[in-house]
Parts: sequence; C-alpha cells; structure tokens
Amino acid sequence: MKTVIIGGVAGGATAAARLRRLDENAEIIIFERSGYVSYANCGLPYYIGGVITDSEELTLQTPESFRERFNIDVRVRHEVLAINPQEKTVSVQNLISGEIFDEPYDKLILSPGAKPVLPDMEGVDMDRVFTLRTVEDTFRIHEYIKTHDVKTAVIAGGGYIGLEMAENLTERGISVTIVQRPDQVMAPLDYDMACQIHGMLREKGVGLMFRRSVTGFKEAPKGIFTLLKDEEPLQSDIVILAIGVSPDTALARNAGLKLGIKGSIVVNEKMETSAEDIYAVGDAIQVKHSVTGDDALISLAGPANKQGRIAADNICGLDSSYKGSQGSSVIRVFDLTAATTGINEKTAKAAGIDYDKIVLSPLSHAGYYPGASAMTVKILYERDTLRLLGAQITGYEGVDKRIDVLATAIGCGLRADLLKDLDLAYAPPYSSAKDPVNMAGFIIENINSGLMKQFHWDQIGALPGDKSVTLLDTRTPYEYNAGHIDGFINIPVDELRDRIDEIPQGKPVYVMCQSGLRSYISCRILSQKGYDCYNFSGGYGFYETIICEQRAAANVYPCGMKR
Repeated sequence: MKTVIIGGVAGGATAAARLRRLDENAEIIIFERSGYVSYANCGLPYYIGGVITDSEELTLQTPESFRERFNIDVRVRHEVLAINPQEKTVSVQNLISGEIFDEPYDKLILSPGAKPVLPDMEGVDMDRVFTLRTVEDTFRIHEYIKTHDVKTAVIAGGGYIGLEMAENLTERGISVTIVQRPDQVMAPLDYDMACQIHGMLREKGVGLMFRRSVTGFKEAPKGIFTLLKDEEPLQSDIVILAIGVSPDTALARNAGLKLGIKGSIVVNEKMETSAEDIYAVGDAIQVKHSVTGDDALISLAGPANKQGRIAADNICGLDSSYKGSQGSSVIRVFDLTAATTGINEKTAKAAGIDYDKIVLSPLSHAGYYPGASAMTVKILYERDTLRLLGAQITGYEGVDKRIDVLATAIGCGLRADLLKDLDLAYAPPYSSAKDPVNMAGFIIENINSGLMKQFHWDQIGALPGDKSVTLLDTRTPYEYNAGHIDGFINIPVDELRDRIDEIPQGKPVYVMCQSGLRSYISCRILSQKGYDCYNFSGGYGFYETIICEQRAAANVYPCGMKR
C-alpha cells in the first residue's frame, strides 16, 4: 500500500511515523512545500528572540533522518498543485527544478496546516512587513533584524504569535507596540483574565493600542507607516502581521472535497474526508469542540499530532476515533504564564449555556515555603448539572500543572464540585495540602449547597450607593489604606465578631478581602448571625488589576504606572 502525505509538519510527520510503525512494508511519501520537515512551529519566535540559538534545534527530523530511521521518502521543496481523486494521483512540482509530475496513491493524507491571514490592504507586500509560519519566515525576520538597525516594531494582532513575538522582540531591545481591533489580547481568555497579561505587557514597556483598525502600510522616511482608521499612523522599522490564521485548503476546494467553517476540510471521527481514501488532519480541518459539541477550528499542535496518529491507525485497519478538541493551551508572556482549557464566558453565552463561575486567587505552593506567588484561577461550570465547562489561569508558578489537572477533569466529565476530592501530589515547594484545584471544588460545593453566595467585579458598579446595603472590606487597615473601593467600610476579619454590632441587620452585606478567603470566613460568621452575605469572587487584587488596566487603556495611569 502506498500513502502520500501533503504537508510534513505536526500532523503529517506524526501520521508518517505511525504508518511506518504499523506497516513496515508500506510505501510512504511526504511532499513538503517548504525546505524543512517536522519543525517546531511553536519554537520559531524564540529563535528570533535568541532563546534558541541553534537553528538546527528548530527541526525535530530532517529528510535524511526520516529516511534512515523510518524508511520514509520525504521530498521538501515539492509543492502539490492538484489532487485528482478519480485518478488517485496528485500533481506535484519540484520547486528547485521546476519539473511537474503526477504521483499515484492508494491513500492520501492532507496536512496543509493554516496560513497567516493577509488582509487585502495597501502595502501588505512591503519588505518590512513580515508574517511567521515557516522556518524560512523565521530566518527572514532574524536576518533582517541582524542586518538592519531595527529599534521599533508594530505587531498587528495579539494572539499567541503576536504575544510571543512581542516578548522576544522586546528581549532583543526592540520597542514594540501591539495594535488590534478587539479590546484584549489572547481571545480564548475572558477580558478580566486577559487584563493580567495587559499589565505585564505594559510593565515590560510594550505599547497596547486596542480598538484600532489597521488599514494599510506605507513607506516612511525611515521605516514604515502602519495606517490606522481615523488616527495618525504609527512609524516603526518593521511590522509583524499576526492577525490570525485561516485553513490552507485551496487544494481540497479544487478537488471538490466538502468544506466547513472558514473553508476548513470536513472530516469524520476517523479523519476521513468526503472523498474515498483521502484523510485530513491538523489546522486545516473542522473539528467538534468537545465541550459544546459545535463545529470549531482549533489550531494547536497537540490535536494535530493526535489526528495524524488516528488517520494512520485507520489506514492500517485499526479502529481509532477522534473525540474532539478542548482547546487546552498555555503561553508564557515575559514572567507571567497564562493557560486555558474548554470554553470561556463569551462562548458559553453564545451557546446559550446557563453557567456559573468562580474566581479564586490561591498561592502557587505552601505560603510558609519561600517563593510562593499568587495565581488567579477562573472556572466555569453548568449551573444545574455542575458539568465543568472551562478554566483559565494566570500566574507565575504552577499554572501549567493546574490547567492540565482541570483539562483532564473536563475531558473525563468530572463534576465541578468533585474537584475537591482529587488526590493531588503535595510537598511545600510544589503545592499546598489544599491544592488550588481542590480549593476550587470546595468553593463550588459551598455555592451549590447554599453555604456561600457571591458577587463579581463587573457587578460592583451596580451596587446601591445608598444605605440599603452594607459594603464591607475585611482586610487589615494597612491594606485598606493602600487602596480600596469607595463605599466599603473597613472591619478586619479578626475584629469582626467584636464589632459585628457596627453592621446593621436586615440588609445585604457585600464583603471583600484581598483574595476572597478572609471575606469568605467573614461571610460564614455573618451568615450564622442572620445576615444575608455575599462574598467577592477573586478578591480586591483581582479587581484592582482589571480597573488599573481599564484606566491605562483610557490613558489614565494609576497604580504607579508611568505615562
């Protein structure tokens, strides 16, 4: 049997290796348009930033190593021009010699990936405007910075590539400004969680220009102008276009394969397309979101590798199925780590899901062990069934560990309150006896059982300003004087029992502390004394980050920020 694979990066390379492990006698050919195969897309920005110094480290395999280890014929700089399903051939051009030939197949795997979105606007093809997809793109940017006096850069787009490029260019001493139409970076995060990334970017000197529309590019006296709608243009030495990716599916479209959202290739759970003996994997395909069940595009390396393995299994007669994508991801932005899995509030609302949420701000490990730092954990769950829907975490240590636990819990269908029962590893340098994931389960159980009621940061503005409610801050006087919300009176939690008469009976009490723990303890005291008490989700530190970002975005610089 002969299998031809179009595209030799994550999905295609994985499929090829799996095919060989299952069938030693199969003929396997990979056609790759670029000059490299099995390269680490996610590592490309770090070569530009100098974190990865050896260019050879970007490629996990070479055509030669594929041949030696797996006996696979890898042909780089070969572009497939057409798929001919009736003849079961592909038309291929050797980009070095120019030769065009037809290659027959028994089975065909499409792994063309996704391509950067190139808007139809003036100047997008200028030599100072770059996109980042391939190793060649990386070398082009790296060489330009090396040979030119690049001091400033505009990045159009605040997704994963945009953020990683912002970090790496900044670390090289280049002044960076991110420009984009939405009001936040990293779309999988909700706005309140993204604010913590915004704060880190601003702290490191990255300029953020939200709610701006890029309309084109023009040559500047020294550099390039990024043109903005209804605003003065931005001048920089280079521009990185990172406004998103789209499925690279022209071959599939021309071959008559069934396409889905945004032109993606429709496949079934066995990775089969609408054409017999043709499979597709990776960023070019439409998948089912495992939480909502809706069609989705999820461009991540993990799913692509799994899909390549599944396609190979089915070609070799095994019964293997893809269960859907959950969208688990993690990113480092300077000192901060942000991670997400499942769906966020925007998606839950769009899907019509009746959800609830919690926000907690635990320490990364035992507080008495040196070096503990706070993280912010946000979890969404279905209100009636307690089905876990999604999680988002930002912090400095232990974020990846907790998001993986929560991703596993969501994937296995664990009920949200049962997070409290997970038996997780503990030692003071790594965690607390009550791990943050366990703490989330305790909070959800308390809410579900009626032991705790809560309110959120975006509800503070709607709280009555009259005396129909009591607003209570239970932090220490020192913390309170360092910053508090107008209208909140200060009674430290440790003084609450002795001063409870200062709180009027018969009206709701909204309670806040720094992280949500002391205010919860205060609410338990007050509730058992007959008060209708609401605990502030996430704590004052979480609220302060959001408000500081809102003011910074409006060019009002609080919290010690410099203009």
